[in-house]
Amino acid sequence: MLGTLGAIVLYGVYHTRNIKSVQSYLMGDRDLRWWTIGLSVMATQASAITFLSTPGQAFEDGLRFAQFYFGLPVAMVFLCVFVLPIYYRLKVYTAYEYLEGRFDLRTRTFTAILFLIQRGLAAGITIYAPAIILSTILGWRLNLTIMAIGVIVIFYTVLGGTKAVSVTQKQQMIVILSGMFIAAILLVDQLPTGVSFYDAVGVAGKLGKLNVVDFSFDLDNRYTFWSGMLGGFFLFVSYFGTDQSQVQRYLSGRSLSESRLGLLFNGIIKVPMQFLVLFVGIMVFVFFLFVQAPIHFNSANLELVKSNPKTAPAIDELTTTYDQLFIEREAAVNEMIVALKKEDEPRIAASTKRVKALQTQDAEIREEVRTLISEASEGAAKTKDTDYVFITFVINYLPIGLVGLILAVIFSAAMSSTASELNALATTTVIDLYKRSLVSDRDDQHYLKASKWFTLLWGGIALFFAVYADLFDNLIQAVNIIGSLMYGAILGVFMVAFFQKRIGGTAVFTAAVITEIVILTIFALDHYEKIHIAYLWLNPIGCILVMILAEILQGRRVEIRE
Repeated sequence: MLGTLGAIVLYGVYHTRNIKSVQSYLMGDRDLRWWTIGLSVMATQASAITFLSTPGQAFEDGLRFAQFYFGLPVAMVFLCVFVLPIYYRLKVYTAYEYLEGRFDLRTRTFTAILFLIQRGLAAGITIYAPAIILSTILGWRLNLTIMAIGVIVIFYTVLGGTKAVSVTQKQQMIVILSGMFIAAILLVDQLPTGVSFYDAVGVAGKLGKLNVVDFSFDLDNRYTFWSGMLGGFFLFVSYFGTDQSQVQRYLSGRSLSESRLGLLFNGIIKVPMQFLVLFVGIMVFVFFLFVQAPIHFNSANLELVKSNPKTAPAIDELTTTYDQLFIEREAAVNEMIVALKKEDEPRIAASTKRVKALQTQDAEIREEVRTLISEASEGAAKTKDTDYVFITFVINYLPIGLVGLILAVIFSAAMSSTASELNALATTTVIDLYKRSLVSDRDDQHYLKASKWFTLLWGGIALFFAVYADLFDNLIQAVNIIGSLMYGAILGVFMVAFFQKRIGGTAVFTAAVITEIVILTIFALDHYEKIHIAYLWLNPIGCILVMILAEILQGRRVEIRE
């Protein structure tokens, strides 16, 4: 693990030791081939959260989360046809440069600030995710672990810039894909004697873990076919088309064709990769049907409950009940497997019903444990433990050498995505705010130094937010929720720029500000359960609202002038 971490840092620093200009630091030399672009785009999106939180999501909820990515391939085609040609023709540093030429400086600055807010917060979560692992394994204090990881990533990014990010991401993505594939194979190999891969899949299917597509149209349901195709499409068009951390990756391509191929490669490979990660989570679920899982996956929380005189007797009693429940459930699952092999439908139905009933009891016990944790910590501890599911399996049940490989996977993902985010934050700050509006008459070396200082500044902000990332129940959802609060309005501005040619700067700026206020209000009302709208719908709502409001406001301006 340490060897991989050190090698990646040294490799990036060595290959970027001769960077002398702000263009090389922020944009590289625009010489990347399509496969490097594709892997770099994937690595930027596939943070450590993907490999920590997503298996836990599947453990709890099955494959439904895969619907989140259904809109991705369509979004990639849309970007290749409509967006990339504009960026390449204008030769911009950032996506937001285009908006000043199309509208005005206010619109450029506003969208850049929205990006900086949401991506700065998300960068904190991508640092926090791997910190969970080290703090759990080594017994370090979580906040100190966050600082240690953050300092390494900041050092690496400040020295190398975008070139350091790009030259390492290809190797990082190879390590990531290989590691998760090996984890899936070892999971199947760890199943008890007599339980085959097909048996495991059959059990998972009967327990509802393989139900991928939900065609119900429910605004309160986060993961359905429609939220994935519509809400996901808008989110991914906004993320890959207007988020500088992604735009910067494919603008470093040697040509428009190479960048297009890179994005299409991402659209084709990303969905199967996500299925692989989710499937690993489902296999962990099946594995723990035969091997007793902890009553709570966050061991630090359990120790807190056991050491508290008020809650210790209750957790001992729950543990005794939980142990007996496991024995009953294991017998019921074995009965289900026998019935599946014999294709005995009445027996299959009866055993499935029995296992589901025991699963319900399991969930009730776990909820009682969470209540005890909250009581023992006086509400201070994070009680949801799904982010700890996969790493618990890795640490306790994989061979020693392969534990290091999986940890290297998670750290590679953390380094690649965090480095991209910090570099993009610095680029947007320097190009769209500092150089454009604050200090516009200095030489290239000044802006090169400023880029490094702003990278350092954003690293500090990300570290600060990482300390509070445990306020979220599920990290993968937290990142997407933060994005959905900003991306709709940003995408709406770009859609107006691309397709509503008569709209001017004042109309679109006012529309974007009003929309962002509306989106934040909707989210607050949903949070306090006054209304029920899943976060993915905030993306199309925000985008469409900007487009409609801009059209109305532009019409009113025309009437007033007349």
